[in-house]
Amino acid sequence: MSDEKTTAPIAPVHPVKREFHGREFVDNYEWLRDKQSQETLDYLNAENDYTAAHTGHLDAMTENIFQEIKSRIKQTDMSVPARRGKYWYYGRSEEGKNYGYSCRIPVEEGSDPWTAPVIPEEGSPEGEEIILDANALAEGKDFFALGAASISDSGRYLAYSVDFAGDERFELSIKDLDTGELLEDHLTGIFYGATWAGDGYIFYSTVDDAWRPDAVWRHKVGTEQSADVRVFHEEDEHFNVGIGSARSDKYLFIGVGSKITSEAWVLDTENPEGEFRPLWTRETGVDYDVDHAVVGGEDYWIVTHNATGPNFAVGYAKVDAELPALRELPELLAHDDTTRIEGVDTYRDHMVVGYRRGGIGRAAIMRVGDDFGEFEELNFNEELFTVAVAGNPEWDAPVVRVSYVSYIQPAQLFDYRVDTGEYTLLKEQEVPGGYDPDDYVAYRIWSTASDGTKIPVSVVHRSDLDRTKPNPTLLYGYGSYEASMDPYFSASRLSLMDRGMIYAVAHVRGGGEMGRQWYDDGKMLQKKNTFTDFIAVADDLIERRVTTSDQMVAEGGSAGGMLMGAVANMAPDRFTAIQAVVPFVDPLTSMLMPELPLTVPEWEEWGDPYHDPEYYDYMKSYSPYENVEAKDYPDILAITSLNDTRVLYVEPAKWIAQLRATATGGEFLLKTEMAAGHGGVSGRYDKWRQNAFEYAWTINKATGLTE
Repeated sequence: MSDEKTTAPIAPVHPVKREFHGREFVDNYEWLRDKQSQETLDYLNAENDYTAAHTGHLDAMTENIFQEIKSRIKQTDMSVPARRGKYWYYGRSEEGKNYGYSCRIPVEEGSDPWTAPVIPEEGSPEGEEIILDANALAEGKDFFALGAASISDSGRYLAYSVDFAGDERFELSIKDLDTGELLEDHLTGIFYGATWAGDGYIFYSTVDDAWRPDAVWRHKVGTEQSADVRVFHEEDEHFNVGIGSARSDKYLFIGVGSKITSEAWVLDTENPEGEFRPLWTRETGVDYDVDHAVVGGEDYWIVTHNATGPNFAVGYAKVDAELPALRELPELLAHDDTTRIEGVDTYRDHMVVGYRRGGIGRAAIMRVGDDFGEFEELNFNEELFTVAVAGNPEWDAPVVRVSYVSYIQPAQLFDYRVDTGEYTLLKEQEVPGGYDPDDYVAYRIWSTASDGTKIPVSVVHRSDLDRTKPNPTLLYGYGSYEASMDPYFSASRLSLMDRGMIYAVAHVRGGGEMGRQWYDDGKMLQKKNTFTDFIAVADDLIERRVTTSDQMVAEGGSAGGMLMGAVANMAPDRFTAIQAVVPFVDPLTSMLMPELPLTVPEWEEWGDPYHDPEYYDYMKSYSPYENVEAKDYPDILAITSLNDTRVLYVEPAKWIAQLRATATGGEFLLKTEMAAGHGGVSGRYDKWRQNAFEYAWTINKATGLTE
């Protein structure tokens, strides 16, 4: 290796003074924000070269894990068809192809319209149409992502959108599935999704300069985008907007929401050029969501809301009647301190509610006829699992799709007949090469935080692991946005556990695992609970002799990357290494720049340091970048993407530069994907290889293994 590649890059110092509320901070590396600058690009490339040189000894293990992942994933596969109208729709993949195909076949005349056909693994079924070939769309592109793939009501048109940069701004095209031709319609600069009203209109959203979805537009098929009509615009920078439709296809809904407040606007789909009307006017702190149901021949709004308590309730109101206040709605499910209601999904003859209790997501189904029925919970045997009613596009479907997965059970998909309660297994995730769930074990322990709060911790490892001694461990955490880190099966995680490692998830406050209060207790001026909870879990694992600080690696991404940066400063001696993926490690700088993507809406998550010195001082006290000290740190790997619009690459770049200039110990690596977005590289093989690299680094740090 050359000296150039083995010597750590030293970022030039170009001091910039920041002044707010009488406080000053000198930022030596803010110049890295200019991604058009050759100096910035040269520095990022130098960091990539340095990372490559200092992880070269892991090439063999990376390749081994990549091959293991490939061998455990069925590369030529297909999804279970879902019916919409006259067709069954499904996706399939082929070995050697990075992306999949979207396909459909007609519903066979005389067949049971609710029993999905079995798609052969080899060849194509009779009548198959490939309606979208993502491989063809991605050909010659460094990056590819699909933002929408929406079928019109009759099944004639497909609206799809693509992103070739990773910046989450999409170009939409319309394909006539009867002829296979593209229409002349071409929409640019749009956000995720596209919602049809009949066959003649598409509704979509766009973003403002700060990447906030702020407007909904109506496009008439066959016209220029310049003729599109903006049907809704949200001025308040705290709020995002989106557009969707009821499963009944009777109504279109515009959802307007901040982190704590929401509002719904509705329009009859029979009148797509009409005016949307608001249902319940927004009230600060009141969050609600609306669906449409028909009960006893009458139309009802089904409303999930927090007007009567933080864990939400489910109420209802007749569509044509004068709407009572949310707090006065008759209830199908009342607020419960132990149960966080997450939403309701409606069908002609039943409705499904998703909720959380005891840190586990659950679901229940109500039969609907002349009146409302009672919700009946779907029950399962494992301690740790994830269940979801995956839905069915058809309003009058007598079956729902239920997905089930756990840390050790590969994903299963069932048809559940609502009238009989009968489950039919449609598909189970196949693990080629053989997989026995009995070879692994998953269970929960509870760690005690500094304030006495019990923190749930999920633990997974091989069942033959010698637990009489400490073992190498990967401790994962997130803890923001009320996001719950639910159990899921990972074929790639087997490579970690088969090398003797424990995989543990700290379900820290700021997430949603234990209800809305769990989230509230880990945000704003309570944010440090997220960090101290994670440290408490690490201490507990060490005290229980599950692992040692010399064998434990911490990992988190995005907002979980901020968690990684904070614990690196607060408890560097607990971990041998830390991996931070697209990490939000310069939060105070970002929250002081309203012009940045997402900043103003995020003030309701982190606080508003721009206007309020209390939040400035609080964020200043935990900002990973601004609290780097001259002390020994664990080895750190930061992974980012140049075109990420959610957490800008500049944050980890500045953080690694500051660590390298200030810390007295630790190896600091930065890997920047030069053609990727927040989700990293595109293409499944590239993603598997990136996953393999990350696991190889983690395994090496925890175990010393290099193969």
